[in-house]
Formats: sequence, structure tokens, C-alpha cells
Amino acid sequence: MTTRHSRRRFLGHAVAASAAVAASRTVHMPYVLGAAQPGKKLRVAVIGCGGQGTGAHVPQAAREHLVALVEPDPKKLAGALERAKKINGDLDVSTVKTFSDYRKMFDTMAKEIDAILVATPNHHHAPPALMAMKSGIAAYVEKPMCYQISEARRMAEFSKQYKVATQMGNQGHSGEGYRRLCEYIWAGAIGKVTEVYCWSDRANGGVGPRPPTIKPPEGMDWDCWIGPAPYRDYHKDLHPHEWHGWHDFGDGSLGNMGCHVMDGAVWALKLEHPTSVVVEEQAGGTEERFPIGTKIRWDFPARGEMPAVKVYWFDGKRKGIRKAGQGETADSVDSRSQNKPPLVLELEKKYERKLGGNGTLYVGDKGIMYTETYGNGTRILPEEAHKAFPAPDKTLPRVKGGHHGDFFQAVRGGQPACSNFEVASRLTEVVLLGALAMKAGLGNKVEWDGPNMKCTNIPDLNRHIGRQYRKGWEV
Repeated sequence: MTTRHSRRRFLGHAVAASAAVAASRTVHMPYVLGAAQPGKKLRVAVIGCGGQGTGAHVPQAAREHLVALVEPDPKKLAGALERAKKINGDLDVSTVKTFSDYRKMFDTMAKEIDAILVATPNHHHAPPALMAMKSGIAAYVEKPMCYQISEARRMAEFSKQYKVATQMGNQGHSGEGYRRLCEYIWAGAIGKVTEVYCWSDRANGGVGPRPPTIKPPEGMDWDCWIGPAPYRDYHKDLHPHEWHGWHDFGDGSLGNMGCHVMDGAVWALKLEHPTSVVVEEQAGGTEERFPIGTKIRWDFPARGEMPAVKVYWFDGKRKGIRKAGQGETADSVDSRSQNKPPLVLELEKKYERKLGGNGTLYVGDKGIMYTETYGNGTRILPEEAHKAFPAPDKTLPRVKGGHHGDFFQAVRGGQPACSNFEVASRLTEVVLLGALAMKAGLGNKVEWDGPNMKCTNIPDLNRHIGRQYRKGWEV
């Protein structure tokens, strides 16, 4: 693997104001290769038709020109077609080509596709995106951008090499909240930030051995679901959502929510490579499964005038809780059982307000700021301090049309999408390093050489940075 290009070239909307250019770190030219004609409906394929694919991406594709769906579970595929018809009553679903294998889709109709939207399990994020970019097709991929660190770098390199529009599905990056966070922090609202506390109520992990083999759902193409990962027989706790908790397919609660919750810290604090990452606490987990509760710490060096910073991640169930209640989602825990940073509990009590099941605190030498899951609710705490600080100018470019709209505009030849792969790879690597630390085990600090993409003190961990794809799935 080649040494990564300098990350100072990676962020990017073209902007006129020098402050915005400095924040974005580069000025990109609009995409020209493979750009669709302005105003013309884009030919879009959706890969992965589970909850996120059918709920979030099929409607967007149906409002353009949905040309193909890829899903190994025929029931999910049928649900996606039904959803598309409800969104666009003029759509003739018989014209939408369906596949269980995206390799066959690309072989059959690559020249008939302008863009793909990928909402598969994590281990399938990178391969179709890489295939698409090589074919001049734009790629939108759900968070995290990929399953393993080497894929993040390769996807960023392909995005640059093939000059196609790309986007990671961390929709908060298109919103107002994280932009205001950046502008407040860069204006000195809370001084020098030296600690960040992120938390999530998700508990995507497990305990105990692998369940016994059973038959996959009727008609399901299980071999295609496994795809590039090591083969195993079907068992419970995998499909349609529980794969998050298994090392071979997901990246735990952190992989599920980290690219949403940690986005503000990486962006506002201009975080690059950490020097180390370590799991300080954990509940549950096995050699195959991620924990159901963790506390993870990343150590980042000083960046220009910004001091060194420690970033903490808390997720899932608190240690000592034998049985947690369910939270707002099926894979989350209730507030009484949740593993939150002590500072969050302290501030909730002090200011008599709830800070939610997911969020981030930014601790500076002059105050504390807070953001919600996707960057909303950006405030200095307490509210009196927020009102007292003069609102800074809006120096960053704003996104019109939402996260998909931002991507589709790039596909049509506009400016690069705000979370394009060259930008998103940086955030994705931070998240995936936390997953690597979980594989290292409790208390085993991972010393990280970012430019050379390797763990320097536990050489065996480097096999998890980029595993080989199963035969037939190589890209």
C-alpha cells in the first residue's frame, strides 16, 4: 500500500472566502468525467435494500430514474420495489432490473448507470464503490465508508484518480449544526479544546459462542451476502441488522454511529492521524464479537495552533448492568442502562437538561460546547454562555438540497459533495481505528503510524487493516 497523500489536500468545497478555503483545505474543480447532463434525471442503482436502503435511498433513486436494485434477500427486494412505486407512481417497476449480485449488475449494465447508492452491511461497502469508480460511475456509500482502513485509503485514491462524484452517508455533514460548531470553535468560543467526549446508546455486540447453523431465509443468495468476507454458514444474529456486532462483517456500535457522532470533532478540530488508541473499559465481546459497551480513547497530537486533544467514545451498556432495557431503537439501551461519560451525567444534573442518547461534548479552557447525534442542537453550555457569546460569521459554504441532493449535484458536474471520499476517509479511519483497538483487546494500546498505515507495537494487528477478499470478489 502506498503512503497516503497529505490529508491537507482532502477537504473540500470550492469557496471564495479565504476562511472557508482554509477550513476546507483545498479548492476542487467540478467533476467533468462521466457527469450527467444538468437537469436530466440520473440513472441510479441501489445496492442493499434493507431498512436504510429501502427507507432512505430507494425514495431518492425513485425520484430520479431508478434503473436497478441489488439485494440477496428476495423479500427485501420486493419491499424495495413496492416502496419505489409508492414514491413515484409513474415508475414502471418492470423496467427496474434486479440482481442478487452487484458484480453481475456491473457486468450487465455499467454503461446504463450514472450513480450507485450503497446500503449494505459494512463488508460490502468498498467493493461495489471501487467497481463503480473504475467504470466512471458515481458512488454514494453509507457510513462508515468501508469495513477496513486500507479500503478507506483506496476509495479516496480512486475518487481522485477516476474523478467521479462520491459521498459518504453521514448526513449531518450537510447540515447546519456541524458548520456552526466549526465556526464557533474557530472563533474561540470555548478556547483551546483538549478533550472531547462522544457517546452512543447503541449496543452492537454480543457475548457467547457463534449460534448453530440454520437455513437462510427462503430464496436468499447467502453466498452473495457473504461476498468478500470469509465464508460461514447462516446463523441467527446476522441478518438483517445484527451483523454490526460481528468482526467479520461490521465494526460494532462505533462503526454504526461513530461517523455521525464524531464528525464534528474531526471537522472542527482538524484531526489528522492519532498517535494511539486504546479500549479503557468494555463489557461483553468475544474473539468474534464486538463488546456491548466500551470506553475508547484516541490521542491526537497538536495541529498548528490547536493543542493535543484526547477524544473519548462511550457506547452501549454500563458495566455491572445485568439486563438493559431497550432504547429508542432495537439495538440501543435505555437511559438508565446506558454507558455515558461521567461529565455528561454531571452536566445533565447541574443544568437540569437531558443531553440525549447520542452526542458530543467539546471541552475547552474557556467553556464547553455540545452537539446532538447529527450535529443538531449546537450550543455552548450553559445556555446563558451561548447567548453571551457573539454569533460568529457563517464562513463555511452551506449545502442546498440535503445530503443526497448535494451528491446528485456533484454527479451532474457541480462542486464535489461535502463528504466526498477524500474528506470522509479521514473520519472513517478514526472510527475504524477504534474498531481495531477493540480487536486488540482491553487495555492494549495501539500505537499508530498513520502515514505508513500500520500499528507499530502489535504487529499481528496489521492483518486487520486490510484482509484479502474472498476469491472471485477481488477488485
